[in-house]
This record gives sequence, structure tokens and C-alpha cells, in this order.
Amino acid sequence: MAIGELVRRARKNKQMSQRDLAGRLKNKDGDAISPQYLNDIELDRRVPPEYLLSQIAQKLQLDADVLRALAGQMPAAARRHSPEKVAEAMKAFRQKLGER
Repeated sequence: MAIGELVRRARKNKQMSQRDLAGRLKNKDGDAISPQYLNDIELDRRVPPEYLLSQIAQKLQLDADVLRALAGQMPAAARRHSPEKVAEAMKAFRQKLGER
């Protein structure tokens, strides 16, 4: 599943419009993001930065790590470890999912 589809489904399950959710998500300046920006995220035209992923996760009650993974971003905790440890963890992750 793509990140946009997950965000769209979760937003609709909360019975929120794009305008409603966009108004609750703040950019770095503290202003609300535009509904068009959220639309671009939901259509996978844009990948939201980490600070927006955290807000989206909170507002839609989603797991932030799942959003980061779908966005192709490593969680901050993974960046504190050696590349070897991260590779080992990713191998275990793929095996758990039944992939090689």
C-alpha cells in the first residue's frame, strides 16, 4: 500500500475532509498546509517531510513508523545504529514478512 492511500483511507474513516485535515497540519512556519498539498500527498505526488508525518500519524491515529516506512524514511532510532545493525534488522524484517 502506498502512503497516500493509507492517509486517504484513514482520513475518510475519521470522516474528515481534506480541508479539515489540512487545517490541522502545520508547516514549519506554523501555518496550516493547503488542501492541495494534502491532496498531492494522498495521490502520492509528494512525500511529506518527517515533521508532517508525525502530525498525520497523530491526527489520524496511525503508527508513525509505518508512515515513515511507506514514505521511504528510516526512523530516527535506526539512524543511531551502525549500517551493519540496520542491515541485520532489515533482513529479519523481510524474513518476518516472508520475503527474501
